Amino acid sequence: MKVAPSLLSCDFARMGEEVQKIDKAGADWIHLDVMDGHFVPNLTIGPAIIQAVRPYTRLPFDVHLMIDDPLDYIDAFADAGADIITFHVEARSDIEATIRKIHSRGLQAGLVIKPHTPAEAVYPYLEKVYMILVMTVEPGFGGQSFMADMMPKVRAIKAECAKRGLAVLVEVDGGISEKTAPAALEAGVDVCVSGTGVFKAQNPAAAIAAIRTGGKKI
Repeated sequence: MKVAPSLLSCDFARMGEEVQKIDKAGADWIHLDVMDGHFVPNLTIGPAIIQAVRPYTRLPFDVHLMIDDPLDYIDAFADAGADIITFHVEARSDIEATIRKIHSRGLQAGLVIKPHTPAEAVYPYLEKVYMILVMTVEPGFGGQSFMADMMPKVRAIKAECAKRGLAVLVEVDGGISEKTAPAALEAGVDVCVSGTGVFKAQNPAAAIAAIRTGGKKI
């Protein structure tokens, strides 16, 4: 599995250094959570912050938009340095138009579903996206407990992609740590987002390695 540490759990006063730290620790991607205070009950970062930390690493920026109208902001996040932009099927923007806009900027597009949204909600778009993000907590705040009951949803999406001959990645976000990574690995997850599991670990490199291998010792 790839590991994408979430900057939501970093020291915001030292974001550039924090990005460099997890880059050196072996992260595959950097996950950036964007929240608007409307779609979810929290406010986080915007394009200016992403642009500010972009020079600190060459790792792909995996930008997760938890906002009402993602279509209106694709250009801003593309200009800021995003490589992958994921947005929610539950948002107000037209899904296909938003995917097309992301592709028009030369970026990878992904769809996100909340815990109460069925896997089938993304099926009409599987041929058009690079990745599906299955939330394993209610989006909005870091530090929540992993919802193991989301793993059947991961398996369903993986099975549907296999049936269609698609190589769509499945990512999970929320409560991922060395303890919960085995369930993700068993379900066939391709990318694990981990915030506190990496940034609050005494040894971030060991935490990333443990998540990547589903808790198995290497």
